Amino acid sequence: MDNYTFRGSYKPYVSPLDPCPPKLVKNFVLPPQLFMTVQPPGLPQYSAAEALQRGSLWPALVDGYSKSEGIS
Repeated sequence: MDNYTFRGSYKPYVSPLDPCPPKLVKNFVLPPQLFMTVQPPGLPQYSAAEALQRGSLWPALVDGYSKSEGIS
């Protein structure tokens, strides 16, 4: 699989009338499967227990997202 970046950010519109403090930059994560059009044969797989921990059976589909990044 090619080396794509799964993370990005953008600057949302900030209304002068919004009573909440604005978030000037918002971050996002794109799932890796968006860039994989066909599942190649022989793709490596995790064991069942490890797949449950990582959230995917295939290492190529794990994006490395962590809750400490604060991205949702």
